[in-house]
Amino acid sequence: MTALRLTKPTLAVLEILISSTDDNPPWGLSICHEADLGPGTVYPILDRLKTLGWVTTRVEEEPHPGRPPRMYYTLTGAGRAEASASIAARSARRRGLLRLAGGTA
Repeated sequence: MTALRLTKPTLAVLEILISSTDDNPPWGLSICHEADLGPGTVYPILDRLKTLGWVTTRVEEEPHPGRPPRMYYTLTGAGRAEASASIAARSARRRGLLRLAGGTA
């Protein structure tokens, strides 16, 4: 399994996925808009998360004339735990760096 690099865009996508609910899961372009990132950034991140087993996908079932069906993304149980732990670890590292730099955490 490949390790996930916690870049700012990856963290933004993870935070959106963590804050989503089962009855209102995000889809690709909604993640792009909410994270203020382009599809060329978001979709590769989602693909990596799916490869790691952190997210599952499902295709929208209801037909919507004029656009293709949406692909919904949901964190798996393990993905939610990994994402939460990764975000917490990143936050702790940043607080530690701020303390070393003489700032406040």
